[in-house]
Amino acid sequence: MDPLDRAQVLLLCDLCQKAPLQDHCELCQINLCKACVGEHLSDSSQRHKVVPYKHRTSTPNYPKCPNHTQKHCELYCEKCDIPVCSTCISLGKHHGHEFKDILQKPSFMKEFFTTDLEELEKRILPTYEEISSDLYSEKVKLEKNYEKLTSAVTKQGEDWHREINIIVNKQKSEIDEMKTKKLAALNKQEKEIKQITSEVKQSILDLKKILVSNDISLTSGYRSRNAEFRSLLPKVNVSLPSYSPHQINTDQLHQMFGSLSALSITTEEHGYTMKTPEAVSCPPVKPLLDEPELITTIDTRYKLSLYSVTCLNDAEIWTCGLDKIMKLYNLQGKLLKSIQTKSGDTPQDIAVTRSGDLVYTDSKTRTVNIVKNKKIQEVIRLEGWIPINVCSTSSGDLLVTMVSDDDNEQSKVVRYSGSTEKQTIQFASEGKPLYSSGNFTKYISENRNLNICVADFKASAVVVVNQAGTPRFKYTGHPSTKKGSFGPVGITTDSQSQILTADCDNNCIHILDQDGQFLRYIGNCGLKLPRGLCEDATDNLFVTELNSGKVKKIKYM
Repeated sequence: MDPLDRAQVLLLCDLCQKAPLQDHCELCQINLCKACVGEHLSDSSQRHKVVPYKHRTSTPNYPKCPNHTQKHCELYCEKCDIPVCSTCISLGKHHGHEFKDILQKPSFMKEFFTTDLEELEKRILPTYEEISSDLYSEKVKLEKNYEKLTSAVTKQGEDWHREINIIVNKQKSEIDEMKTKKLAALNKQEKEIKQITSEVKQSILDLKKILVSNDISLTSGYRSRNAEFRSLLPKVNVSLPSYSPHQINTDQLHQMFGSLSALSITTEEHGYTMKTPEAVSCPPVKPLLDEPELITTIDTRYKLSLYSVTCLNDAEIWTCGLDKIMKLYNLQGKLLKSIQTKSGDTPQDIAVTRSGDLVYTDSKTRTVNIVKNKKIQEVIRLEGWIPINVCSTSSGDLLVTMVSDDDNEQSKVVRYSGSTEKQTIQFASEGKPLYSSGNFTKYISENRNLNICVADFKASAVVVVNQAGTPRFKYTGHPSTKKGSFGPVGITTDSQSQILTADCDNNCIHILDQDGQFLRYIGNCGLKLPRGLCEDATDNLFVTELNSGKVKKIKYM
């Protein structure tokens, strides 16, 4: 555990919001103080089960029956594809039908939800976004074409005398009318495409919410719209007219001035095709060196523990340790910039975003902050949770590991887009916690294959889940490592999707492949209590030493 004092937040009763909570109603999912327990139990319209807060268990949130409001649906009718209560069954409406425990539904529906989500994200949404882009290009092309038409007509009119001005103005008016009609047709389809795109994005958000939620009412109420979204709109084809000027003949002005081709707007039923996901290209294979090389050592002159390091670019690194200052160094050890935390407390961890901004977690204020132009902005403020470690993903999201305020009994990983929570990763499919309890370091990194890798120090394990939060594997050290002596702290990944974690118990770095198979150690570079890790764009490894205040740059590929 880091030597930092953790202030505890007093949890209050959900009813009065004044007194400390002591009890919990498992059926109503509400926290109560002693004074409010009696008031809660006086509501005889509901069943109650009040237990001490520390002894609470997770109670299924059965959906209420729409036909019998006092009942909860604990079964699921296979034939009717709806949740049912005991009264529904006793009335005989489902005679001869097969039933399942409704708690089984999420498990057998998860694959369906995942398939829908994958198609929405990788095929349907990209298709509509591509159509929107094409429509915009069509509008730009249309604008340019009509600019040329207007210029041609204007030039022809300047060559003629006053008596043909009426014809010039008339044909300009025809052009504007045609342009308006064609733009109207394109704008109409663009509006329809944007509406469908918005609905696709909402379906994606709904499915992600279902996948991380235990709320049965959400899963039972889900209806797929993928088939609807697959039916693409007919494509609007807008032909571009041309202008054909004639030689000036005053006797035949109307006939010879020139004419515009007829306006043509048609629709093509199968003009659009659904996008096929592109295969991700693999980076060139880089073999591991027989002997990793120590390239340089940077003395940060931290007097207290040196925690984390993150690359701003190939020539500059940010560092933080057990003080309130975050420091930027070049590879020659020159201090380039210093930033003090807004709270004056120690930053728990740091990361650099895709745009080059520094992000840090502050456990005292329970915030995640970003530094832009030397100004600190609060991005995320947590309630009931303490942020620990953070990383920036390839998509620009932030992944934050955190522990709960209630004696740090729970841990989880949360994905944020800006200040918006997008995903929570906390439990395996059988409901067991993925990560250990306690306010211990849980450094985090995203792999090239979008797996999420956490170095869980207390659990002596590296825990890896896929992008959806489904467990992939857990690495607990090489077989030759003595049981319990594997101490993973810092973690990073490279261009080969290899996972590197610092083992502070054995003064080395473990290198794993993307499937968790041990490849080799880095232990020949004089490492002492290695802690934070990061990689630059060319797969050079940077390692902080906890007590020496030094950062070592190592070449291992």
